[in-house]
Amino acid sequence: MKISVIIPVYNAEKYIEKAVESALQFDEVFEVLLIEDQSPDNALEVCKRLADQYRRVKLFQHPDKKNHGAGASRNLGIEKSTGDFIAFLDADDYYLPNRFNAERELFKNPDVEGVYGAIGVHYYSERAKEQYFKVFGDRLTTVYKKHHPKDVFPGQLNMNGSFGLFSIDALTLKRKSLLEKVKPLFKTHLRLHQDTELLFRSSFYLNFYAGILDEAVAMRGVHENNRITQVDTKKVKPSKSRVLLWEEVNRWAQGEDLIKGDIKKHIERTHRSWEIANAPFLTKWGMILKYLIVDFKNIRSGLYNINFRKDLW
Repeated sequence: MKISVIIPVYNAEKYIEKAVESALQFDEVFEVLLIEDQSPDNALEVCKRLADQYRRVKLFQHPDKKNHGAGASRNLGIEKSTGDFIAFLDADDYYLPNRFNAERELFKNPDVEGVYGAIGVHYYSERAKEQYFKVFGDRLTTVYKKHHPKDVFPGQLNMNGSFGLFSIDALTLKRKSLLEKVKPLFKTHLRLHQDTELLFRSSFYLNFYAGILDEAVAMRGVHENNRITQVDTKKVKPSKSRVLLWEEVNRWAQGEDLIKGDIKKHIERTHRSWEIANAPFLTKWGMILKYLIVDFKNIRSGLYNINFRKDLW
């Protein structure tokens, strides 16, 4: 196996060395690509030092050397990668020694195009733990049981009961399959949730297999300056980010002929629910009335059976 590990770097001078060295512990890691995204701290200098110190570490910046966000940085990393497989790692996260144990066996099967696993949580300080424990706790981010590859996409959409979650830090992809079947890659106009959106689409087009689900293969590093709360939210409010995510997922799904009608309806309703939940009070009730009329007309036409969602209200 030749694995390219892609690490977007922004405001992570304190953590990037740990992330890089956690990837270099594996012989299968052919290269570590650091995509420095105009960090306001000293991260660029740390990246230069790491690239000088380790032969397998390669440093890149965007052509204009400006900030483009995590999605665009990952896309650049994929473009520059030369390995047969791609894995991702955030600059403040790190791999555990079992990170690629499942991949070594599963990728012997040519049908396997992606492998996902579980990640844990590491708090870099007591203050960070106090701040974010209610969000992450000490629990695994994982899928609760192994699923057939065809069930991973609807499972992520919460269509098959309790499915769970997996993170991009615990995902390994066959590079050729990704480039040939998933277009575009990360959607750069989404300031948040580009990774979630790509997980949805890639699990539809590619065969995803479960790796290690009952123990962490990587750790999410939590600190006071996590990117999601300190950078991206200046441009997109968290309360609106899910609306934008599902708007994008719905737009893609409605235009994809291979997606079944019941899945399209589920995605449409999920988008509708987030849209209504984040609308102003008066607008909310107008939207509910409009969608009830649409649902009623569809029922009369026999297009689908209504399933009222509590989160509309």
